[in-house]
Amino acid sequence: MTDKKLITKLKGGNMDIDLFPNTKITWDQDKCPWNTEDNTSKHRCAVKNLSICRYFCGVEYPDKVLCCYPNKNPNKK
Repeated sequence: MTDKKLITKLKGGNMDIDLFPNTKITWDQDKCPWNTEDNTSKHRCAVKNLSICRYFCGVEYPDKVLCCYPNKNPNKK
């Protein structure tokens, strides 16, 4: 079970899955809080066949990315 207070629901998740700034995206999308904090755009929620962000906690229908940044991921043991 996760502590809902630790998880932020970020809207507009591209099911690639990321909140990576892209000028071609036509829907409203929240910014990755880790990218905002680091003033970068290098952090991605998930990269197919490569990695999953340590703060990525899943997705919620229809397009919300569940993020625990800057807290420890409650889903990892």
